[in-house]
Formats: sequence, C-alpha cells, structure tokens
Amino acid sequence: MEKTKKITTIGGQALIEGIMMVGPKRTTAAFCDEKGRITTEDITAPRLRDKWPILGKPFIRGIFSLVDTFRLGYKALSISADKLTEEDGEEELSGLDKWLYDHLGEKLTGAVMAIGGVLGVALAILLFFFLPTVLFNLLQKAFPADIAPWRSVFEGFLRIAIFVGYILLVSLLPDMRRTFQYHGAEHKTIFCYENDLPLTVENVKKQKRFHPRCGTSFLILMLLIGIIVGFFIPFENPFLRTVTKLLCIPLMVNIGFELQKACARHTGLLSRIVTAPGLWMQRITVKEPDDKMIEAAIAAMEAVIPENGEDLLS
Repeated sequence: MEKTKKITTIGGQALIEGIMMVGPKRTTAAFCDEKGRITTEDITAPRLRDKWPILGKPFIRGIFSLVDTFRLGYKALSISADKLTEEDGEEELSGLDKWLYDHLGEKLTGAVMAIGGVLGVALAILLFFFLPTVLFNLLQKAFPADIAPWRSVFEGFLRIAIFVGYILLVSLLPDMRRTFQYHGAEHKTIFCYENDLPLTVENVKKQKRFHPRCGTSFLILMLLIGIIVGFFIPFENPFLRTVTKLLCIPLMVNIGFELQKACARHTGLLSRIVTAPGLWMQRITVKEPDDKMIEAAIAAMEAVIPENGEDLLS
C-alpha cells in the first residue's frame, strides 16, 4: 500500500452511468449519456454532523456518516435512474399500468421502492444474521465434539461467503459491470488528486484502481469485526442472537470507521494486514474504466474540492 502525497476525506459512489463525489461542503454527481455528453448536478441533503457537531466526534461519527452517505447515495441513484429512463424514452402504457400511473404517479414509484427496501433489509437480516446461527445450531447437534467456541468464526465466515457469492453473481450482469467500471474511475480520480497531479484523463488512467478507503473494503472490515463481536454474544437462540447483533451494528460501524481512517494515515505492516481483505475483494467490484467514465469522475471531483484544503487529513 503506497503512501500518497496527501490524503483526502472526499469519497465517492458509482451510480447508473455516473459518479457521485462527496466533499466536506458539497456533493456533486456527474452523468454520462449515450452520446458521451457529461452533465453535473449537485445533490443536497442536510448532513447530521452539520446540524449537531457532536455527531462528528471520533467513535461517534461513523454510524452518522454512514447514514448521511446512504441518504446522499439514494438521492443520487434516483436521479441517475430518472436520467436513464429519459434517455430510453417513455414506453406507452396501457390498461392497469396506465391507470395506476395516471392516478398515483410518483407515489406508486415511491411505494414500490419503499417496499423493495424493506424486503431487501429483511432478506439481508435473514441471510447474514439469522441463517448462520440456525445452521451452526444444527451442526452443533450433529457433531459429537464441543464446537461451541467456534460459533462466531463459523457464522462470520459463512456471512463472508454469502457476501462474496452475491457480489460474484451480480458482477455477471452487464449493467453491474459498467457500474464497477465507474467505481474504478472514482478510485483512480481520487488517487490522482491525492498524488497531487492535474486531473486529466491520462493522469487518472495511470493510477491504481484499488483504494484502501473503499466502501467494499469497509463492508469486509465490518464482517471481520463482526466475528470478534460475536465471541462476546452469549446467546444461542437465533432470535436473541440476531437482535443482539443488530444492536451492535452502530458499535461495529464506529470501530470500523476509525480503523479505516487510522489505516489511511499509516502504511505499516498492521495497516496492510487490515486493508488486505478489502483490497482483494475490490478485484471483483472495481474494474478498469473507459475515458468517458474518467471524464465524469473528474467533473464530479473538481466540483467538490474545497479551496481551503479542509478535505485533507492531517
């Protein structure tokens, strides 16, 4: 893990045919249409730490930064989806579809997205929390030796296997591959800025595509921290264990957030060990971008860089 000339707090997110960059004061998304034209749009959403400064303190800020990121990301994804729909052209609706659209319109879209979100969260809880505990309980009954001390390890690595398997499956979709390419453009552009080089396509292309402060790395770090936390949860009942783990999520996010920031400042052996699993996982979620994707990333990046350098970590 090479040390860059400076370290920025600016982060990003790949969108549908676009990229969002989040700076300390401004958030901007850049979109690329079918003709290669790039447009930018500011994403506005009040940040919790701006309203309550105490939420920006170490070991508190992690979970609230994640909430802010989700809110901004949701708005940006909605905009990118709308732009994609505009490019494709609206299909002529008929029958029940037309009646629902005429009478409910955006309310129906919002309801569908809300229901989809709830079902997605429920499925995630089932797969990542409930199922591993149930499977270990069944394994414990079938195994003659005492394997209870290995419960957290088993559950943790099963969660990692489910996560990796899911990412591998979605990476086969052509649209997701393009999103992963935009992810690569985001990383390379941030690296270019951190190496104090002019933000040009040629300079960005030369940068590495795996970044230690990536969201993918953060998720892997959360799964690994979850193994450690699991050792301190005494319950074997799937419901009690699941509820307790869910209550521990803010603690794990805060620890992981500070750990990732610490690894950004130091490039020693311990930092390389901590970041290695996430960097490996990025081989799936981060692909080489094309020039237009890089141009979109540069446009979003240039819009959020503050003039006073307040984005730089000391």
